[in-house]
Amino acid sequence: MEALICAMECMRNLHQYQVTFATDFSQLVKMVLELEEWPAFESYPEDIKMLKTCFLSSEIIHVPQTENQKADSLARSAKKQSSFVVHMDVHLPVWFTEPV
Repeated sequence: MEALICAMECMRNLHQYQVTFATDFSQLVKMVLELEEWPAFESYPEDIKMLKTCFLSSEIIHVPQTENQKADSLARSAKKQSSFVVHMDVHLPVWFTEPV
């Protein structure tokens, strides 16, 4: 949930107002669509609702892990790194869509 909020803030700060957030964590999609039904995350619904007002259109979609192998590979390799690297851009890099 915190990663989604961070991504939403980054897109807002980059002045990107039509965005799609994709995740392979189906529970996150459910949590965002049913914010009031997740009391354990009571502080996040207001943050997400406020951030959603910054976009002309926004959605969160589920991408199955089988279709998300490149991102999984990147996440696994990032976990092994001793330093933290973030790359955010308004366009998907060409290498991201290449087969693993």
